[in-house]
Amino acid sequence: MNPSSDKYSATRFLFLTPKNIGFFQLFWVLFSTTKLHTQNFVQCHEVVEDESLDEYKYLVFLFLLLQKLMQLFKYPLKYLGFTIELFLNLASGKYNIFQIIFNFFQGKELVDTNSADYLSIMGHIDNRVELDKSIQREDPKYNVALSMMASKAAYENKAFIQDTVENHWKMEIVASGDYWNDYQQKATTEAFVLLDKSNNYDTYIVTFRGTELFDADQWSYDFDVSWLELPSLGKTHAGFMKALGLQKSNIGWPKEIKTNPNHAPEAYYFIRDLLKNHLNENDKAKFIVTGHSLGGALAILFPAILMLHEETLLLERLQVVYTFGQPRVGDGIFAEYMEKNLKHNGIKYYRMVYSYDIIPRFPPDIKDDLFKHFGTCLYFDRNYNGKKVQEEPNKNYFSLSAISPMTLNAICELMRSFAMVSRFGSEYQEGWVLRIFRFVGLVFPGAPNHLPQDYVNATRLGSIPSKVD
Repeated sequence: MNPSSDKYSATRFLFLTPKNIGFFQLFWVLFSTTKLHTQNFVQCHEVVEDESLDEYKYLVFLFLLLQKLMQLFKYPLKYLGFTIELFLNLASGKYNIFQIIFNFFQGKELVDTNSADYLSIMGHIDNRVELDKSIQREDPKYNVALSMMASKAAYENKAFIQDTVENHWKMEIVASGDYWNDYQQKATTEAFVLLDKSNNYDTYIVTFRGTELFDADQWSYDFDVSWLELPSLGKTHAGFMKALGLQKSNIGWPKEIKTNPNHAPEAYYFIRDLLKNHLNENDKAKFIVTGHSLGGALAILFPAILMLHEETLLLERLQVVYTFGQPRVGDGIFAEYMEKNLKHNGIKYYRMVYSYDIIPRFPPDIKDDLFKHFGTCLYFDRNYNGKKVQEEPNKNYFSLSAISPMTLNAICELMRSFAMVSRFGSEYQEGWVLRIFRFVGLVFPGAPNHLPQDYVNATRLGSIPSKVD
């Protein structure tokens, strides 16, 4: 495949395809002298072939192994997640047990997973729905707190999101749906857009859904080190770009595409055009882009493509980008490009990281020409004290020097779990589902730090530095 030389198409790329290699071959490649670019699990442009891909061999091996493991346990994970979610929803008491038994014998779905009462596992970990009423529209915390609650709500089904936004937050749902991935030939990306008219401030909030806890395909995005390079953007994470709607033809981002009525629209193109239509009708409205985890990666890549396409109207109206627990999305050149253009367009960007959250430390920052963070990092410790830093402490998860402090931190968070109510009130109650994850954190420090609970707490209780809005 020869990419076009125009500025909307990739000039170089490296795609790794785990399904094209077995475990035995993966280990054989690691210890052999075979060139990576000759393998059938590697797809790269001829320019990349001339470079020494072998210096990335150990990195490629590690992340392909993680992806292979994800795919190996794909269906067990899926059914485990379904079973746990079903049990949690039955235990919540919102469903009539006799109706469930009747549905079982009728061969029907036991509970309606598309109802507003049905919660995902994320929803059971943190079941808060209401906004913090102590944070008013004029408060510098308002937008960031609302953005995090929207990012948490994005993990739920459409009915739940609509009920929450319209009946609890008294705002409007503009769009909510699943979006198409041209590479996987299915709808895999979820996002919604709400309109906040509080105190005559018309603000659209674009929220991308994060990684589902038991979705192996989405975790494979996080464990991918594939990349593509566009002339002006530099290298960006191919997996996240695919989730946003990267076009398979010529591997790039044409400014306009032909819509296909046979499948869901691509996330970037649909949301871009939706915003243009609404903002053209309201010259005072602005918008915010946000997301947690994978959703955070898509949230910062969305304006990157707007910049590539020189979407002046949207760039002028984009107020701020908030991401929570966001992984790295591009190389140093991409970081410089984004910082320059964010500043030029007056767009604020805040990347929030709680404690030892594992995901912002992936993909690892170990090569000068690979993945780098950029922008303002708002880092919060376990006491929710926030500070602006260039990079979160212990920037790569795998660090021997960080094992002891991470484990100690996990112990302290578990102990804190039982004191939250007495310190801050009933809305900070941590249930048994979250406490199980806190115990998991004793073995895998940093894993429970990625859950939405602490990010919501940070936006409400945290000492957020001034001039963050």
